Order: sequence, then structure tokens, then C-alpha cells
Amino acid sequence: MAEASEMRRRKEPKWLQAAKARGGVSETGDFLSRALSRAGVLPPQEAERAIREGRVAVDGKVVKVVVAPLEDGAVVELDGDRVDVRPSTRVLAFHKPKGLIVDARDPEGVGTVFERLHELLPTELRGYGWLAVGRLDRDTTGLLFFTNDERFVAHATDPDTKLPKRYVATVSGKISDVKLERLREGVDLGDFESQPAAAERRGLDQVVLTLTEGKFHQVKRMLGAVGLATLELHREAVGEYVIDVPVDSLRELRDDEIEELLGYQPRQR
Repeated sequence: MAEASEMRRRKEPKWLQAAKARGGVSETGDFLSRALSRAGVLPPQEAERAIREGRVAVDGKVVKVVVAPLEDGAVVELDGDRVDVRPSTRVLAFHKPKGLIVDARDPEGVGTVFERLHELLPTELRGYGWLAVGRLDRDTTGLLFFTNDERFVAHATDPDTKLPKRYVATVSGKISDVKLERLREGVDLGDFESQPAAAERRGLDQVVLTLTEGKFHQVKRMLGAVGLATLELHREAVGEYVIDVPVDSLRELRDDEIEELLGYQPRQR
């Protein structure tokens, strides 16, 4: 839990970390630029620019501080027009292809999931600030969620939630019952011991692993620890949601899917 919190803190922009250190922004409260991007009014950088340019007013007064606290019920205007900043939860399911990385920039120049997301987003969803929910390696394919809701990120990635993630690994090496049982019991990986996982054989060369945690290269490391080398890795399901979109495409989940399949109560639109 502490590791996940530290990772989220490091991803925050430095101005936000500084504001929180000064006590100007609470961990649970909202602030102006985030409210605008969370509600889909403007994406993060555009929201920050609009605020600094004096284009945003709160309760009739121009506010130029990006992290200005925003109280519930405050009236927010952009360029003189009232905008709705009530929070809502949006979740996108993306079928990640090989090659893309889950990061803001790709030093190898192949591309990032955020660049691809921008190309795929319909016009009505381009105002949001999107967060990737967890990570997949460059060569791993399959289900990756994007959301505008930080609480959903925590729900989906915190091991305490025990939200299962199902992976299909194509491997080299003999898939024996002994190896599968070791995976089910938990494997000592040196720096940590994996929690028990559901492990099944699929066909001649595939292992299906279902985890409730997700540490760095965990699936590949677990398989390697029992003598199976991972040739291909695909995430096919999270919770009760099984990926149902073609490769390199996305769709938005309905509120009932978020609640029933992922166990999260979405903020209502």
C-alpha cells in the first residue's frame, strides 16, 4: 500500500507535491485545475493555462491559482460561461497492442498508450485528464483501463482490494502439475513472496495465471521461478470484466459494468 502511494506521489507534478507539502491541498479535497479536467471541461495542461490566463472564475471572482481549493457547490465559469465541474467516473477499456509503453514518453520512439489514446478518443471525451490504471510491459498485450477518477485507480491497483487480474502466458518449458501447484501456493522471488494465485494449463504451451497483486514483471518472474520462460503475455480480464474490444481499440464502460464487474461505485454523471 505504501509502495503504491509513493508511486502515485512521484507521478504527481512538482507544483502539486509542493502545494500538498504546504498544506494548501488536502489528499481528499479537490482543487480547481483537477476539477476542470476530471469533469471533462479541459484537459490538464489546458486547464492550468486557462487558470493562469485569468479565464476561470469561481463564485464570480477570477482565480489564477491552479491548486486553489474548490468547495462543493461552487459556481465555476470559463470565459464567462458557467461549466459543470461535478465529479463523475469514466472508465475506458483499451486493448493494448505490442510495442506501446504505459508512460508519458517513449525514449525508443515507438509510441505510448497515451498518444494512441488521444488518437482514438471521440470528441466528447477529449476534455478529460486520463490516468492509466496500472501498467503493462511494452511487449505485453491486452486489457488496460484509463480513468479520470483517482479513487478508481486506487481501487483497481491496491492489493487489499483483491481485484483479480487474469493473464495468459505462452511459455517454453514443460507445464507440469508440480509447477502449477507451486504457482498456486505462492513463489519466493527473493525480494518478496508472491501471494497464492490461480494457475491453470490452457492448451499445450499456455498458462493462465490470476493474481490479486501486480508487482514489477511479476507474472514473468513467477513463471521463470518454476522453470517456464514467457514468450508472450496477454491480460484478458480484470475483475469480472473480460476484454471485449479488438486490438488497438477502446470503448467506455457503463456505470453498471463498473459497479457489477469491477466492484466500484462510480461517481454519478
